[in-house]
Amino acid sequence: METSEQQSTVPAITLTGRSRAGRDLGAAIAVGLGLGAVVIATLVLYRPGFVIVVGLAVVISLWELVKALEARDARPPVVPLLVGAVSMLALTYVRGTDGLVISFMLTVLACVVWRLADGARGYFRDISTTVFIVTYVPLLASFAVLLVVPEDGVARVFAFIVTVVCSDVGGYAAGVLLGRHVMATSISPKKTWEGFAGSAALSALAGALFLELALDGVWWQGVLYGLAIAAAATLGDLGESMIKRDLGVKDMGSLLPGHGGLMDRMDSLLPSAAVAWILLSSFVPLP
Repeated sequence: METSEQQSTVPAITLTGRSRAGRDLGAAIAVGLGLGAVVIATLVLYRPGFVIVVGLAVVISLWELVKALEARDARPPVVPLLVGAVSMLALTYVRGTDGLVISFMLTVLACVVWRLADGARGYFRDISTTVFIVTYVPLLASFAVLLVVPEDGVARVFAFIVTVVCSDVGGYAAGVLLGRHVMATSISPKKTWEGFAGSAALSALAGALFLELALDGVWWQGVLYGLAIAAAATLGDLGESMIKRDLGVKDMGSLLPGHGGLMDRMDSLLPSAAVAWILLSSFVPLP
């Protein structure tokens, strides 16, 4: 997510209210709060609505990613890709991990067959790109759906989302105030080790509180969980930064004021969802 992407060795906010990256900070905060309110409302009022929100986010993110990849002449088959992504989320909610595995394989197979109609030129490139997209977006997003399925699924999703947000906020604050040592200059020159320490610390605190108070875990499991989420979120940020550098784009889209595209908001959430499901399933037995 962009907040941790903007970790810096100097204060990142100017007197105009914009970040050093040129973002409208006020708009970014407003959009972030609005998205958070939608997620909270669906979780509290109608749990399947959360799956619908995830589905909409996945479809929009897929479209942004496909359009960005066209800059490198990749032509993944859009129709089976979108249909398969929605099917993966729906079957995951209904059938759990079995539904996820089966729908993932069927989606890849459908894309492979669909692409045959366009001939041999660029076939391997397009199929390789398609498998990457299916794995990167709908497969990882499906772990967020798996989190909401159990009886205590609302608490598990909150533990996932809030810990990722804490990772971003902690990284941003520590990076702005203390950032001196850059993590990966060639990938993200504004991401610092001090910022990562802030991400890890706040995520560990959030994890400990959630595991101890909201789920049937213990505090040290929450600390491990929080540290793992911070690592996954940071790797997600760096991974998408590398993709955007390779594609020569600043943002994947322009849908969200102050943020860029929706895919730019999903980068840290996607790998974190898988880590959250794996660790919470291990630490907290399903009711």
